[in-house]
Amino acid sequence: MPRQGVVALGKWWQRPRQTDLGVAMTHTQELPTRTAPPPPAAPGALWAARAPFLATGLVLAGFFVRVPSLKMAFGLSDGRLGLLLTLPVLSGLAAMQLTGRLVARFGSAPIVRLTMAGLPISLLCVATSGGQTCLALALLLFGALDGLVDVSMNAHAITVERTLDRRVMNSCHASWSIGAAAGSILGGLAIKAGLSLTEHFLIVALVLVAFTAATGPYMLSSRTDRVAEPARRSGWTPRILMFGAVGTIVLVCSGVMGNWSGVFLHDELGMSLAAASLGYIFFSTFETGGRLVGDRLQTRFGAPLLVRCGGALAITGLATVVVSPLPVLAVAGFAIFGLGLSVLLPIIFSTVGHNAADSEGAASALAKVSTLTYTGLLIGPMAVGLIAEKTSLTTTLAGLLALLTTTLALSLRLFPRT
Repeated sequence: MPRQGVVALGKWWQRPRQTDLGVAMTHTQELPTRTAPPPPAAPGALWAARAPFLATGLVLAGFFVRVPSLKMAFGLSDGRLGLLLTLPVLSGLAAMQLTGRLVARFGSAPIVRLTMAGLPISLLCVATSGGQTCLALALLLFGALDGLVDVSMNAHAITVERTLDRRVMNSCHASWSIGAAAGSILGGLAIKAGLSLTEHFLIVALVLVAFTAATGPYMLSSRTDRVAEPARRSGWTPRILMFGAVGTIVLVCSGVMGNWSGVFLHDELGMSLAAASLGYIFFSTFETGGRLVGDRLQTRFGAPLLVRCGGALAITGLATVVVSPLPVLAVAGFAIFGLGLSVLLPIIFSTVGHNAADSEGAASALAKVSTLTYTGLLIGPMAVGLIAEKTSLTTTLAGLLALLTTTLALSLRLFPRT
């Protein structure tokens, strides 16, 4: 009897252990889905997320560099040129409103690929237009495709962040800045080489097509952000409006730096025309550098602290520009200003996208914030010119300090410390 009891006890002991082992194996198989490092395709997906930003920066800079050539080729007056240049902005803002539904239906990756394929075609249409009417239509198409790719590539960056659990938005926007710098340099070389608009834009188009073909296959599958039953859309909420207001102020400041930093250094501080370009060079260089390290800083310190530090740096930099009697200090102020602004817009886009319930919500929210934000590029330089004409450029730049203070105040509510 004792021996039978021991055997029975052994059988009883083995059964629970086998069951527990099965449970343990089940849990062991589930854990890698939560704790495993990113899949082997992650590096390719990260670069594919950055590629559209780099490419659009290259295309837009190439276009803007050739605006004087466009004016001469079509015999445009200043007024007619200004009117035509508003068309791509308006069509881009309108196209942004459609992106949410398109992303939900097809996924962000196919939309990015399609619009990136169409963008060089529209650029060639601009160069080969037979008259001002055709030029207007080509500019409308160019702007609409740019608006679609702008929101969809930001939405895809959000998808990459969600899927790989890794911050990429700052480096994506840094890629845009790098592409814009490269596009400006290549455009200048094209002008120096005497290339026509068609020849220059054809080269840009071929580079863009090759670039898209090389990186497109590495984009995350459309299944990752396609939505079968979209969540209820939130519309123009107060929070969306606040994010849009902060983004608008950031781009007002960026637009002013691009258009007025050289004028300020030349007219107000007496720098030569060549030296006056250092203001924007230092601003854009430090802005790009800040974005290159922004993802790592955000991962380590969090968005609330980074936004506060960025806002404080931007205020310090612009204040240095306004009060400094020395050109070298003013240039240093532009550098600090660019570093402070660098992380603000990427963090806004990333936060807006992550707060949405699904990919359509992310794309729709990004479209709304982008619509508000990019108006800053329209109204900023124009408003500064009008105000500076009545007062002075120094006084006008001082007024931007009030806007930056407003930005910091709004950021305290949008990014509360946890």
